[in-house]
Amino acid sequence: MENKLNSISLATLHRLPKYLRILKSTTDDTISSTKIAEELNLSAIQVRKDLATVSKSEGKPKIGFEVKDLISDIEEYLNLNKSKDIIVVGAGRLGQALMNYTGFENDVNIKFAFDVDRKKCDNKKIFHNDRLDELVMKNNIHVAIITVPRDEAQKMCDNLVSLGIKAIWNFAPVNLKVPSDITIRNEDLSASLAVLLNRLNIK
Repeated sequence: MENKLNSISLATLHRLPKYLRILKSTTDDTISSTKIAEELNLSAIQVRKDLATVSKSEGKPKIGFEVKDLISDIEEYLNLNKSKDIIVVGAGRLGQALMNYTGFENDVNIKFAFDVDRKKCDNKKIFHNDRLDELVMKNNIHVAIITVPRDEAQKMCDNLVSLGIKAIWNFAPVNLKVPSDITIRNEDLSASLAVLLNRLNIK
């Protein structure tokens, strides 16, 4: 089955959660594309073009878009209107930081974390890896975050895919290989920092 998120550009996809955050923070019933654009340093034309890909709502001159309708349309497009249970594999400092992060949308729920170190396991939310297969399958989990060391990442990724995981957010410092029907995002924190430092040198 074709993933509907593949029908828009990656740049637009990355902007949608930012639009959603602005829409949810406003107390107004309507909002203009100009106001959204100013918040994100974009052009109003770009904002209207992005919104047109996910919503049938059309902004009215001098009034703007209905905030409630846009929120509903963006959440539906991103599947945020459905509960999302997620697991974290690797309960080190980064893994636990992600578990405690409060900036995710309310319906995104990090249900469990797993680690090889039994000292970290509290039998409430952090479990030993030997219970990974059982809990993933029992709770019908389809999304995982990987924060394990480089040498363990691909093996863990392969196991998660075999358990029915369909989307992986990878923070291990290696590009993981997955089947074509699996959605994966590889976050390279070192590369991002290198780009940031390079920009400083350019200036």
